[in-house]
Amino acid sequence: MANYDAIVLGAGAAGLMCAGVAGQRGRRVLVIDHAEKAGKKILISGGGRCNFTNLGTAPDRFLSANPHFARSALARYTAADFLALVERYGIAWHEKTLGQLFCDGSARQIVAMLLDECDKGQVEIALGQGIGAVDHADGRYRVSYGNREASAPALVIATGGPSIPKMGATGLAYDLARQFGLKVVEPRPALVPLTLGGEDPFRALAGVATEVVARSGKAAFREAMLFTHRGLSGPAVLQVSSYWRHGEPITVDLLPEREAGWLRAAKRATPRVGVAKLLSATMPQRLADALAQQLGVVGELANLPDAKLAAAEQRLAAWRFDPNGSEGFAKAEVTVGGVSTADLSSQTLEARRVPGLHVIGEAVDVTGWLGGYNFQWAWASGWAAGQAV
Repeated sequence: MANYDAIVLGAGAAGLMCAGVAGQRGRRVLVIDHAEKAGKKILISGGGRCNFTNLGTAPDRFLSANPHFARSALARYTAADFLALVERYGIAWHEKTLGQLFCDGSARQIVAMLLDECDKGQVEIALGQGIGAVDHADGRYRVSYGNREASAPALVIATGGPSIPKMGATGLAYDLARQFGLKVVEPRPALVPLTLGGEDPFRALAGVATEVVARSGKAAFREAMLFTHRGLSGPAVLQVSSYWRHGEPITVDLLPEREAGWLRAAKRATPRVGVAKLLSATMPQRLADALAQQLGVVGELANLPDAKLAAAEQRLAAWRFDPNGSEGFAKAEVTVGGVSTADLSSQTLEARRVPGLHVIGEAVDVTGWLGGYNFQWAWASGWAAGQAV
């Protein structure tokens, strides 16, 4: 049996970050992953260009049963810190909307950078190795993988959540957490398209997008919404999906620039114009026509009573959709829920009652908004654990 200072389960964003940091601190580190390639989820992210962080990173952009838990790690390893690493490797990048940073080239550059950081720390990486039994006795963790065994006083669970199972994602992190007596906050799909059942009047609009403000409870996001064959998607809907619960509606302001009374004002100014024509100034014509039909405001404004126009304004400002579900873990970018933060140190990500056991990245009950926040949590939590093992 080979002996190490730390064994990291998972060669994704958090696991590689942790291993590189620990290795460069002089620790002997082994990373084990059942995938044949390291960083598989990194490679497909951001359309293959990896939205690797967000300049607007702040604790209030993360969901958790303990909204303050992420604060420590995020403060000690910031978006600027990761960007400095990217620039040290000469990786060209650009900023898109809302502080999102992407590679100019390919997400492969980020994986290569992380692997190089691991090489600098002489980290051993075992890929294509199924993880078998994991045991803890006499202050050491023993892990069976492939036909081998390894032992270390520190074990880092960085196997992510169950989102995107076709990439090999599993619930292993939760199984291990429960094995060691840690609580798990019920995992559910996040950053995921929502589905509309029954007679969805907008199904014919699949592929049409428009800028909206989408709301679920107190959460509100102004971005694009996309109609799909199954329901709703696009950044605004993906964002609110993390907050949405089964049985709840979401509401959408389809005209975020318009103030109350705008239709009635338009009636006085341009009585011969139709509602669909007015709507098409700020949204695709197909959507404008469908909304006018749904609202029963077809024809010239002059022929429509003010009360009907007022009702149309109100509905357009808070259009109610009742999702019957989501597209599930298969299409979810990340997972809400996970290993309970109540059982972990916010400083080191170490289990409070199980010395040497750390849980990082998506496996933890910390979930960021869309736009690079989840990668920044992976870097920050990985760095924090890498400093501690």
